[in-house]
Amino acid sequence: MPEDPEHIVAWQRLDARTTTSGRMTPEDVAVLAQLGVRHVINLALVDSPGALANEDALIAEHGLRYTHIPVPFDAPTEAQYQAFRAAYEANDEAVHVHCIMNWRVSAFFYRLNRENGMAEEAARAIMEQQWQPATNQQKDGPTWARFIAQGDS
Repeated sequence: MPEDPEHIVAWQRLDARTTTSGRMTPEDVAVLAQLGVRHVINLALVDSPGALANEDALIAEHGLRYTHIPVPFDAPTEAQYQAFRAAYEANDEAVHVHCIMNWRVSAFFYRLNRENGMAEEAARAIMEQQWQPATNQQKDGPTWARFIAQGDS
């Protein structure tokens, strides 16, 4: 298996099946296909700064499945999280989940990990490799802190 492409923005391998990142380039799509990724889930908006134009077509050109779940950074919803969870758990194929900075993705995986029984400290450590929403000084930090707390209930 090829080595992980550390050049991809905010790259993170969660396990043998799952990788995550921030924004991607057309070259990154080819790298994902070489790694054996079979499904790409995108949580970014199509008009986010740095979003990959025509991502769905580029993904399809490499024979990968594509699921787009646009999550506004200032307003993540339970429906978007449930759509992500369903897409991620639909089968056992290798999957890559990304957004622009890997912040949405890390928060979604925090919730998924907690709901699947992972200890809070372990789930938080994985998320905080990319982002710390509870300490984020941006205006959206509290929104995301509330969002991830739903996985702790």
